[in-house]
Amino acid sequence: MHEKTIAFITSSTRSPRLNPFITDYVRSVIASSLPNGISLHSVDITNYNLPIYNEPRIPATLPKEDPTCHYQHETTRKWSYEIRKYDAYIFVTPQYNWSLPASLKNAIDYLFHEWTGKPVGIVSYGGHGGSKAAAHLQDVTRGLRMKCVSTTPSLTITLKTLEDCMRNGRLDDGLKQLWLEGGCVEAIHKMFAEILENLNSSPKPLMEKTILLPLTIGFYCRTSRILYTI
Repeated sequence: MHEKTIAFITSSTRSPRLNPFITDYVRSVIASSLPNGISLHSVDITNYNLPIYNEPRIPATLPKEDPTCHYQHETTRKWSYEIRKYDAYIFVTPQYNWSLPASLKNAIDYLFHEWTGKPVGIVSYGGHGGSKAAAHLQDVTRGLRMKCVSTTPSLTITLKTLEDCMRNGRLDDGLKQLWLEGGCVEAIHKMFAEILENLNSSPKPLMEKTILLPLTIGFYCRTSRILYTI
């Protein structure tokens, strides 16, 4: 049976960052009751050094089953190679000025077929929970024809939250208790259940249709037969 893979995407690229702590928290909540046949993975946008969108071709015009090797830039190929592995995604994002971070929107815009048709959940955080960012991101994912689930947990933070994480290396237990009492943990589990329901009707990831080379970190483009290393 095909194991389903779900990526938690850390969306902020600023430094210092609260986002990795929030992502780890959301992942730990879900991992506490993970069903068999599901594996969880973490993807941090900051590790891919994506410039402001600079690909010459519109992603939707690339070959659907094998888009990765058709990107011009190596950074884009690395990003595509990573994202297309997964069956579903959970974006964990802060709210910037009533919307999602530019880093996340930029990373999303680089790709199309890698996202299309796959389930996606959104967890936002901010001084008021980040619901504006979640709503905007829902619109973006629908435009990509993703299966965006309806439950969008929002986590309220304070100005001290980042300071506490930098000092202690973890989220404050009191804050996590407030999230629990406020129904955030329940909402995270509900969101994940909706993702699993959608996974049953989702296509397998594009990576399964790519010819992988043994002992080589790379892949062939079926059209040009050129090996791109990543």
